[in-house]
Amino acid sequence: MDVKSRNYLLMNRQALENDIKTSYIMDHMISDEVLTLQEEERNTQKERAAMLINIILTKDNNSYRSFYNALLHEGYRDLAVLLQDGIPAVSSGNRKSSMDGMTSYVKTILCEGGVPQRPVVFVTRPKLVDAIKKKLYCLGSDPGWVTVYGMAGCGKTVLTAEALRDPQLLEDYFPGGVHWISVGKQDKAGLLIKLQNLCKRLEHDSTLSQRPPLNIEEAKDRLRLLMLRKYPRSLLVLDDIWDSWVLKAFDNQCQVLITSRDRSVTDAVAGNKYEVHVESGLAHEKGLEILSLFVNMKISELPEQANSLVRECKGSPLVISLIGALLRDFPSRWEYYLRQLQNKQFKRIRKSSSYDYEALDEAMSISVEQLDDNYKDYYKDLSILPKDVKVPTKVLCILWDMETEEVEDILQEFVNKSLLFCDRNGKSFHYYLHDLQLDFLTEKNRNQLQELHKNIVNQYKKYYKLNTPVLSQEDCMYWYNFLAYHMAGAKMQQELCDLMFSLDWIKAKTELVGPAHLIHEYVEYSSILDQKDTTVRENFQEFLSLNGHLLGRQPFPDIIQLGLCQPETSEVYQQAKLHAQRETGTFYLEWINKKSLKNLSRLVVRPHRDAVYHACFSKDRQRIASCGADKTLQVFKAESGERILEINAHDDEILCCAFSADGEFVATCSSDKKVKVWNSRTGQCRCIYEEHSEQVNCCQFNNKSGQYLLATCSNDTFIKIWDLNEKYCRNTMIGHESSVNHCRFSPNDEYVASCSTDGTVKLWEARSGNELKSIEIKDFFKNADEQPDDVEVLVKCCSWSRNGNMILVVAKNKLLLWNIKSLSKVAYCRGHTSWVHCVTFSPDGSSFLTSSDDQTIRIWETKKVCKSSDAVLKSDLDVMFHNGEVMILAIYNHKNLQLINGNTDNVIMQTAAQESPISCCCLSEDLKFAAFGQESGTIKVLNPKSDFKTSRKTFFLMTSVQHCRFTSDCQTLILSAHYSVIQVWNWQLGECVFLRGHKEAIKDFRLLESSKILSWSFDGTVKVWNITTGNPEKDFACHGGAVLSCAVSPDGSKFSSASADKTAKIWSFESSSVLHELKDHEACVRCCTFSPNNKLLATGDDKGEIRIWDVLTGALLHFCSPVTVDEGEPTHGGWVTDLSFSPDSKMLVSSGGYLKWWNVTTGESLQTFYTNGTNLKSIHVSPNFKVYVTVDNLGILYVLQKFCYMG
Repeated sequence: MDVKSRNYLLMNRQALENDIKTSYIMDHMISDEVLTLQEEERNTQKERAAMLINIILTKDNNSYRSFYNALLHEGYRDLAVLLQDGIPAVSSGNRKSSMDGMTSYVKTILCEGGVPQRPVVFVTRPKLVDAIKKKLYCLGSDPGWVTVYGMAGCGKTVLTAEALRDPQLLEDYFPGGVHWISVGKQDKAGLLIKLQNLCKRLEHDSTLSQRPPLNIEEAKDRLRLLMLRKYPRSLLVLDDIWDSWVLKAFDNQCQVLITSRDRSVTDAVAGNKYEVHVESGLAHEKGLEILSLFVNMKISELPEQANSLVRECKGSPLVISLIGALLRDFPSRWEYYLRQLQNKQFKRIRKSSSYDYEALDEAMSISVEQLDDNYKDYYKDLSILPKDVKVPTKVLCILWDMETEEVEDILQEFVNKSLLFCDRNGKSFHYYLHDLQLDFLTEKNRNQLQELHKNIVNQYKKYYKLNTPVLSQEDCMYWYNFLAYHMAGAKMQQELCDLMFSLDWIKAKTELVGPAHLIHEYVEYSSILDQKDTTVRENFQEFLSLNGHLLGRQPFPDIIQLGLCQPETSEVYQQAKLHAQRETGTFYLEWINKKSLKNLSRLVVRPHRDAVYHACFSKDRQRIASCGADKTLQVFKAESGERILEINAHDDEILCCAFSADGEFVATCSSDKKVKVWNSRTGQCRCIYEEHSEQVNCCQFNNKSGQYLLATCSNDTFIKIWDLNEKYCRNTMIGHESSVNHCRFSPNDEYVASCSTDGTVKLWEARSGNELKSIEIKDFFKNADEQPDDVEVLVKCCSWSRNGNMILVVAKNKLLLWNIKSLSKVAYCRGHTSWVHCVTFSPDGSSFLTSSDDQTIRIWETKKVCKSSDAVLKSDLDVMFHNGEVMILAIYNHKNLQLINGNTDNVIMQTAAQESPISCCCLSEDLKFAAFGQESGTIKVLNPKSDFKTSRKTFFLMTSVQHCRFTSDCQTLILSAHYSVIQVWNWQLGECVFLRGHKEAIKDFRLLESSKILSWSFDGTVKVWNITTGNPEKDFACHGGAVLSCAVSPDGSKFSSASADKTAKIWSFESSSVLHELKDHEACVRCCTFSPNNKLLATGDDKGEIRIWDVLTGALLHFCSPVTVDEGEPTHGGWVTDLSFSPDSKMLVSSGGYLKWWNVTTGESLQTFYTNGTNLKSIHVSPNFKVYVTVDNLGILYVLQKFCYMG
């Protein structure tokens, strides 16, 4: 250090030690790299000041300059004046490079110019720094203004100072130096002092000492002369400008950079103007980096509260730095400061750095206080805006009852002062507040929030009266999303109930935004909605939770029809019934036997547009992650299904996903052979593993927080354990003989369970990788309550219960809860309409998730599943509509026969369990006899009056019976099996006639008049038989492919055939010739039927499409299909399996994935009834077309009745 500088320090030592607070002074000097952290010791204030002076005396000239500049910046201008004459001179040739590439000359220029040093903790934001530099380049050599603007605490000052540390920028554009002045909120007297100090600083080495300027005009003139004569091509930086009149004092044809919260502050001055907007939010990782630097820890070592703290800071550099500095001093207060932020206790986030305001709330409130009084009330109204929402101008026009232009003028004032942000969307403007600004406003106006919410609701009601917004209005989506939020905030209980318990509102809202947000509102506002009774809210919440997957699809289902399927005690049903009675022109259906159905699911969602292969809970049960064939990873709220995150994660189908124990990461694995780990909040990819040689089927984290172990398994037959902290494969488990589908850690992480296509579940020791136990489980599924088929049983997935005693296992579309100790079945249930790929328990075991090819994810309640009956009906049933009653003969649990009264849902009679599964059944027309066939080939005839206990007659076929029907006289049974012969059994006489002629298996047959039947076969032929003689009377070579269905015209003159060759044909019985060939179908034609008036033929195919033809001409009259259908969604939810006309030939009902009713004249859909399951095999229709009976693939019986209008 120069002798002169050293003497000035010693001479003024006493004054310095008595007055300065060293904390912030040392922060500046540490950031300027003239002090180290080790030199900052904890002593009393005076001792620290003395220590600081001693340290500076041992250092070089840069330390003196840094100390002088820190005094200026921290407001010790009187002390800085004492040291001013001792500032060591700098030679322009002294340009030795420093560690960060900045020359000593440039460092000195910045130091003498008063440019703030870097904060002690500094992270780069290169895009913004470059943006500031580019605007400075734009000034060139001409006078002008660069405005760096943004909200309080966004980092304007730090970024500006960082831009000025570029040696090339200073040497090429501002060789005259940089002169920084912190202005702030000033009156005229304060501004004069600022100008006087600046002039004195610029004159400090002048030989002539001048008196300070006496007024602002004199100061402006002196500054102009100094800048033009002594400091040409220099940059004047005015930090923190609040008022435009202040700038007039510096409007002297020089180059000026200002930082401000007010974008419009330069409107009052002339010259070239450039702007840089500093965005308000730091990236999450940058926030963690700042915290880690403050507390001197690696990011990976930060406590779990760190992520929550950064999120609560809303990306504000100011708030993160304040918190980081506090934690540096109080390292045990992570939870405390997190709680203060969450509770909006901004006053307790006290000053802990060199920021100008004592607390966070002061920094934000000062901007609001500068508004004109007439604007403050308008700004207060913004306190009730929802977070992260861009509000259209129209909403505020309604709130303030003003014209659009008036509102935009008011809001522009807020935008200019960085109190509000604006997005332009086409011709309209959308406005939003930063989260911290909104938090501050909410806290400040807490006592008035209820009235503010009430005001906006009343303004909405005044504007819209009894109407609702329509999609063409720009404010429409805002009201549908947030009207309930405002009503809840206003505590308007009756209005909120009227809204949330209205099917009209639910229909309108779900059509626009889906059901998830509504479900969330039922949960969020339950305390208000439940003030009188919880039942109504629970009714509506359950209705949306269980039907949400339907309400999110196209075409949008009839919500009244869905409501009519609810229990009759439900408020949803009562409202739907009232609507249905009012809408007399609409076709509705009552599900009259719905009482017996129990919902085991709690929520059904449809987040993907293709098969869902996996879904899992986060540990806190607040989130669900899912993945599937659409190659995306989805994260959504568990309570409502509301989407939080969507990532296009892999190049091929994603087969599994898993949360880490702390919920911070989600792992995915794919058919592309890769395993990836993602940040579950931001969607950033953390790491990729590529060691498996074939597709990776499953990935699962261990259960302990902090220790990130990941198990993966693959078609390469291996299970691998990875350590994310070490980034290597820790263990490979070898033992399965085929592809490994699933693996999972036991609750204590000591074991790993795995499932394979070799039919085994294996248990492994996690640490050693040794195999402990192997369970042959495929045999159970083959012997379950379902007939064996040719499909190989693949054990897809398993999940441990919380206590480790049970495992849930999945195969096909069935779930099995298995006791691992006793190897016994605990429960068995169905719910999905297609193959289930995954099952996983929630952390507390109270519920579990399943995902399926049916594109849905279901949340089940474990207790309900364990208590439920696993009884199901087979899809083969017979129905008789007799004297106003619906009598149903059904196969129950494969081995029992039930006679059910469809009107009352009562089981009238039931057989004892048969030894062999029952494959088909039929009733006689007079209900005196029932018959059933078994897989063993046995046929039995029973008398319902004897309570099914006595078998009247028994007959045996060679193979499983497929179809059986009584003739009209009830004396004979027609039987077919899986071969080419039909058997006619007169069970009264014990005689049998064989109908031989088909070359392949019989598909089905139909009874004709005069002891004849019509049969059709997989050999492409149709035959007419005389059942008395057993001889064929007519033989039709109909198709090149299998004949799948035939129908006979009501007048008996024609029949139609439908085939796998994608055609249908109309034939004449009399001429044995084809009348018309119908070729318009694009898939197998599976069913056909004539209209009662003989004029129309309806055909349905495997693409889900229905066509209506003119019987006389063969012309296509109508193509029955919804207007819009979701991409990849079959028109009818699958194959069209059955069709039936109404007696007047004006309506048509069809079965497939669900039931649909059509207007025959127009081809338009009249109604859709969504069954719980799918793959409806047939539809039985009463003669008056008012009752409909079917069974879905879950074994649920549906007796539907046309809704009767009352009054």
